Amino acid sequence: MKIEQDTSGDGTVGKALDVLDRVAAFGRPVRFSQLLEDAPFPKATLYRLLQTLTNQGMLRFDPEAGTYAPGMRLVRMAHAAWAASSLAPVARVHLDTLSRAVGETVHLAQLDGGQVLYLDKRHATRPVPMYSEAGKVGPAYCTGVGKAMLAYLPEAELAAALGQQSWHRFTPATITDPDTMREELAAIRAAGHAFDREEHEPGICCVAMPILTGGGRVLGAVSVTSSSAGEPAALTRYLPDLARAVERIAGEMRDWRFPDRGES
Repeated sequence: MKIEQDTSGDGTVGKALDVLDRVAAFGRPVRFSQLLEDAPFPKATLYRLLQTLTNQGMLRFDPEAGTYAPGMRLVRMAHAAWAASSLAPVARVHLDTLSRAVGETVHLAQLDGGQVLYLDKRHATRPVPMYSEAGKVGPAYCTGVGKAMLAYLPEAELAAALGQQSWHRFTPATITDPDTMREELAAIRAAGHAFDREEHEPGICCVAMPILTGGGRVLGAVSVTSSSAGEPAALTRYLPDLARAVERIAGEMRDWRFPDRGES
């Protein structure tokens, strides 16, 4: 499983974190030989790192199956990080309200290194299979939540984020170059919301809005996602409920943990 990450300047700690990322990315227990296929370091180094991570409880080794999986220490740390991340716990009740109002799939996400990190999800009354799940990382340039956040980044941050996109064509509707994306982002800023028009997955459309501080800083985004049966424009009927959700989340975040200097 290919992971684009350069840990060459981060020493042993960077290499260990790289191994943890690779194990987690499989989404299932993984054998040593599978990890070795794309590992950027020698077999002996990989084995030593796996042994250390296992000894520390960050990974769990199943001797019968010969596989590695995230250990309970790592799971506890992940749970604590999620609980302390602020946005997910604050947004939970508002996602519940939005989900009940629209009956469609609802996502909460943040930007992470130019990509989308899904923090939480509510399933539709009639669920539609799709890639996104809480904890997964997805592309920013072809998802509704990703584009909604990119559209409101300051220029320097936007340029850096666009430079980190793969511009892979997932579907015929995927935007695959920065110039066209900049035009799309300008339209999103003018409209106040973004669409995913089957750009990441065939048959999946969504409408998304950014969660902004009073000073316009991007905290995250929320989307309402459905199949393409009704066409993306049909999702505009959810905009009032979506707007209420992001406004309430932003209000609580501003009052609680993310005050911007000079904001009222």
